[in-house]
Amino acid sequence: MDFRELADLVLARRAAADRPIVVGISGYGGSGKSTLARALVEALPDAVRMRGDDFLDPYRSHRHSPDWDGVERERLVAEVLLPFREERPSEFRRFDWDAGALADPKPVPRADVMVVDLVGLFHPDALPALDLTVWCDVDLETATGRGRERDRAAGRDHDQLWAEVWEPNERAFDTAFAPREVAEVRFPTA
Repeated sequence: MDFRELADLVLARRAAADRPIVVGISGYGGSGKSTLARALVEALPDAVRMRGDDFLDPYRSHRHSPDWDGVERERLVAEVLLPFREERPSEFRRFDWDAGALADPKPVPRADVMVVDLVGLFHPDALPALDLTVWCDVDLETATGRGRERDRAAGRDHDQLWAEVWEPNERAFDTAFAPREVAEVRFPTA
């Protein structure tokens, strides 16, 4: 599937729904989730992006876990995804990485389509709130290499975290939840 086909699929899914839809994009760290999400939002009419990094607990996401425990899926679903789909007013709090705490509440945006990109998103706690699931289909080694390079270019030395926490978390999440297999679309980002 190419990008235009993916955008057309999103539009068709929205046209068939009687409410706004949520497109979930997941993949390994460094797989291109954010890049794909930004491109989709730019290409689609009346679409918004919800940054998955706003729903990471910075402390728990830096520890090894079999289910990406640092991903606050329950908060994302309860505060954003369900209210968005149900077209009801709600507020959410992004994690402010500079302040090291949750930021002040902001209203959930309204649109026809919300695109959310997040590692560990395709988990049983979040899947029911997603109308279309897209896996950024690139192997773990390539994605990790990209992630490390991105971090280095931004002046962040996360090599130890990639090796000791994030890469093992990806492998454990794969074993437990098979996110690539549950995705409706496997979008090549290699």
